[in-house]
This record gives sequence, C-alpha cells and structure tokens, in this order.
Amino acid sequence: MAIKEINTDALITSIIGGIEDVKGNEINILDLRKIENTVCDYFIVCEGNSNTQVNAIVSSVQKKVSKELKDKPWHIEGEDNAEWVLMDYVNVVVHVFQKHIREYYDIESLWGDAKTTKIESNL
Repeated sequence: MAIKEINTDALITSIIGGIEDVKGNEINILDLRKIENTVCDYFIVCEGNSNTQVNAIVSSVQKKVSKELKDKPWHIEGEDNAEWVLMDYVNVVVHVFQKHIREYYDIESLWGDAKTTKIESNL
C-alpha cells in the first residue's frame, strides 16, 4: 500500500509540474478517497486561456510524466476541440478546461464533499 501512495504522490507532483511549465491556471487537487463509489482517488483540475494553451498543458503533462515516471495516460478525451480535455492516469484524472467551460460545468462543486487543495501559482 505504501508504494502505491508514493507513486500517486509522485504522479500528482509530476502532473502539477507539467501544468505549471506552460502556465496553466487555477490548479486544484480534489481528494476523492473518502467518498464512496468514486472512479479514482484524485482529480486535478486546471484551466488554460485558449484551445492552444489547453493542448499545450495536455502535451506538457504527458511529456513530464513520461520522462519522470515512465508512465502514460490510460485514456485521453476531448483533444479535438480542446475545451475540456480529460487525461485518465487510473488513480488520478486530470481535467484541463478553458475558463468558460470550467465555470459552466463547475465540477469542483459537483464533488463538493472532496477535500480540495488549491495550488498557489508562482506567476
């Protein structure tokens, strides 16, 4: 069990680094472990200012996780229009939004029971 936690922590750290490398905004980590019947342990939610930046965030996360942890997403959805891209790393699911789409779906409120950690940006 301890090895899984270390790997999950390393994955989260790597994902956040990938987001920050291309100046992704408003990064939140939602800890879903204490909520019953969830599909994963964590959501990482962030936003970009355009479809170009959303795609850059997705690409940066993939490259950083691949380089540091030799891991790749199990599945990716939404790259075609790049308004909401979901990257599934099994225990961690990354949601990369454009601001207006994030506000519309407001998944942080939908998962309001989750413990939320806001990552302070160095920008």
